[in-house]
Amino acid sequence: MGEAVKRADVETLKKNEAKWSKPLMAAGWNAIPSIIIEKQRALGLDPIDLNIIVHLTSYWWTADNLPHPSVETIATALDLKPRTIQKRIKALQELGLMTRTERRKTKRGSDTNLYSFEGLIKAVTPFAEEKNAQIAKRKAEEQERLTRKRPLLHVVASN
Repeated sequence: MGEAVKRADVETLKKNEAKWSKPLMAAGWNAIPSIIIEKQRALGLDPIDLNIIVHLTSYWWTADNLPHPSVETIATALDLKPRTIQKRIKALQELGLMTRTERRKTKRGSDTNLYSFEGLIKAVTPFAEEKNAQIAKRKAEEQERLTRKRPLLHVVASN
């Protein structure tokens, strides 16, 4: 199965390179579920919030290694003031969509915060389940349509 997954990953990369170009994909890419983008309003996310989430997820490659860029790094990338980033992250925490964990090194200094998205994942899961059910229903309807026997045609005599 490992070889099949690797082939699928290579095919996905080739498809994305065809869309975005090889140089852009080689410079790095991000994976974020489309349902988060589609349901940002229902989740209470404004454009800055979504930009922060997208930026943070670009640092998140494995489940056990949470993203931890500095507030200044995020602010510079989004062309916002660090205080704006802090306020928006606090708002995301209050919505229950993000968890920020401080990492204290010494009494006078600290490491960058860790950011977790369990709340966002939990909040968006019902939307994903609903969409997946709709996709499965459409697929089943299409399969039924394709396998349905067609009625026999009869020649009708005209008067």
